[in-house]
Amino acid sequence: MSHLDPVPVLIGGTWRTVTGVPTTPVFNPSVGEAIAETPLCDAAILDEAVQAAAAAFPAWMETPPVERARILFRLKVMLEDRFDDLARTVTREHGKTPAEARGDVRRGLENIEYACGAPSLLMGESLENVARGIDCDAIRQPLGVVAGITPFNFPAMVPLWMWPIAIACGNTFILKPSEKVPLTSNMIAALALEAGLPPGVLNVVHGGREVVDAIIDHPLVKAISFVGSTPIARDIHARGCARGKRVQAAGGAKNFVLIMPDADVAPTATGLMEAAFGCAGERCMAGSTAIVVGKAADTVLPELVNIVSRLKVGPTDRDPAAQMGPVITREHRERVSTLVTQAADAGAKPLTDGRTTRVAEAPGGFYFGPTVLDHVQPGMATMTEEVFGPVLNVVRMDNLDAAIELANSSPYGNGAAIFTASGKAAREFRHRIQAGMVGINIGVPAPMAFFPFSGWHASFFGDLHLQGRESVAFYTQQKVTTTRWFGSGTGTIWADR
Repeated sequence: MSHLDPVPVLIGGTWRTVTGVPTTPVFNPSVGEAIAETPLCDAAILDEAVQAAAAAFPAWMETPPVERARILFRLKVMLEDRFDDLARTVTREHGKTPAEARGDVRRGLENIEYACGAPSLLMGESLENVARGIDCDAIRQPLGVVAGITPFNFPAMVPLWMWPIAIACGNTFILKPSEKVPLTSNMIAALALEAGLPPGVLNVVHGGREVVDAIIDHPLVKAISFVGSTPIARDIHARGCARGKRVQAAGGAKNFVLIMPDADVAPTATGLMEAAFGCAGERCMAGSTAIVVGKAADTVLPELVNIVSRLKVGPTDRDPAAQMGPVITREHRERVSTLVTQAADAGAKPLTDGRTTRVAEAPGGFYFGPTVLDHVQPGMATMTEEVFGPVLNVVRMDNLDAAIELANSSPYGNGAAIFTASGKAAREFRHRIQAGMVGINIGVPAPMAFFPFSGWHASFFGDLHLQGRESVAFYTQQKVTTTRWFGSGTGTIWADR
């Protein structure tokens, strides 16, 4: 691997190549070729980054929020100028289609736009004469050094969920991106320095489990944001809270999409296809299980299979006609294949089968085609595990009540959606479904930056979610001052001295 470019870390405003630690390759999954190598940094390197962030904190805290916002606004303009380059980087290291990559970057930019409102978002509250002659006010102050641990599936958006609002609130930040997709984060961080972000305010450390453990254990890290699988989210939340840290930890999902008999067939089939197979199913908001109610199976499923069968799978880094790209690694492809085989062996019927997908122009790529499994039953492999790939379970139910009951039996609670023309059915679903993000005739109900990404149950651990005003509350602490003045009329601040 020595011929590969090493991915540098950013510590205290300086980029440097780390030596003497293990490395892991960064792949272009469209062709299955390594394009860089990521250092698996150790606790000592993480400590250097934390110390740099701690040293930068006092001056950054004293920087007026409007000045912090101006830096972020400059960064936003620079990212717009480099938008296509960023999207290409996302496609190259992740495998998203160009349209998906642009969406990844755009949703990240929306979070920077939100953070630019820091002067308003950080305004406190006050009440004159809370008691006779006594005033009270509440202000928000930053925590100090905070950290973010991000997944591979959204190289731009998820890191930008975290550090722009965190630094807008006056904190300094340690970012640990996925070792599988480090290039996008480094590119954005370099532009942040160009925009005028002071050294040490944003630091980027690459690595795996050792760095994550070091973040959790470090006494100067006051808060941790995490997005990833449920088992790791649960562990980080428990361990971080036990050490007195604030933790917001978003985990996995099993999102249900209910299809009612009165659903408009064409847009429903398209919406279901996009929910299940967008980003090759590698997102926590993927519609991984469709519950078709009554006669919906006879109308929507044939249209869905027709659309899915025509999806072009191919190398997204070079084929503009490709509508779905690869999964992230060869190992992940094999895992998805194994889960589909287990479900088929248990009685599920593949209406489309991604196990047979081959891409002639990129034989080394990590491709798994869009798979629709009909007659899936609770307990089958693809129902019990988060597949995180282009696999759609289809479950047939007789009525809305049974469908809601099945969806609510899941341990997860990220998103859920219903396709229907009935306002009554939609209202009933919205009221009773046990999920934090609900779509009505929208397959992927992911909220925009000013609303919280509000997973429930085993999809989220913590009290304050990512995005929106909850993120401001997470990255700040309130200070309440109660004031009374004595000696009225006994002196003057205007007296000459």
